[in-house]
Amino acid sequence: MSDDKAVTLTVLSKTVWSPNLFSFTTTRPEGFRFEAGQFVRLGLCADELIYYQDKRQDTLKSESASPIFRAYSVVSSPYDETLEFFSVVVADGEFTSQLQYLQAGDQLYLNTIPFGFLTLSRYQEPTPKTLWLLATGTGLAPFLSILQDLYAWEHYDDIVLVYSARTQSELAYQDKIHSLATRFGGLVDNPARFYYVPIVTREKVAGCLSERIPSLIDHGELAKTTGVALDTQSHVMLCGNPQMVEDTKEALKAQGLSMNRRGVGHIAVENYW
Repeated sequence: MSDDKAVTLTVLSKTVWSPNLFSFTTTRPEGFRFEAGQFVRLGLCADELIYYQDKRQDTLKSESASPIFRAYSVVSSPYDETLEFFSVVVADGEFTSQLQYLQAGDQLYLNTIPFGFLTLSRYQEPTPKTLWLLATGTGLAPFLSILQDLYAWEHYDDIVLVYSARTQSELAYQDKIHSLATRFGGLVDNPARFYYVPIVTREKVAGCLSERIPSLIDHGELAKTTGVALDTQSHVMLCGNPQMVEDTKEALKAQGLSMNRRGVGHIAVENYW
């Protein structure tokens, strides 16, 4: 491999959430550290892509000789003994179209340098009352990591997780989400109150909102649904579809919120697409 920072990981388990979404856990290299919300680069080599294709199903072989690496946010807590990742299957994607065939016991590679600033430590000003986490699709991953760390539960009065998917089957990690307040908030004195807002945009599902996140902000529906103000006393983190991120930034700015720069401001985004 050309990546001199890469080490080998072994896949421990795999969960298929829908035809185009899956997650998997791997071993964690000794001494590997990251901050909740960061992402890493995972890799597969061309000869292994061919092997996995042959082993899983009869498909066209790749002739590429170069290692392939892609960015993945870490789902797991910084303190877990294993690593977990959440992936979408892109039908013609050079990487995910192959990664989907991984099973327990298979191997892939990890660049051990974590990247990204979608972390709570980026906010240098005094902590406001509310943390809003707005995600679509696999953009949920960094927020699960943040919510499995005690810092957020200790430093905010309210935490709101908003998770949007096209269909109900694409709302992954529901059991984990519903257990967060008990499992992690329960470990601190006076933990933040936790609110979860699921959104399904292409089906009518009981208990779920149906509009896009930017529209819900424009109409004040998120604040109305939770009873929590989305204002300048909030930190707001965005991760997911690039169009959602761009439109939501504009909706938030219209509410008087500003981009976080050098630790000052309300809105933080991740840009690794």
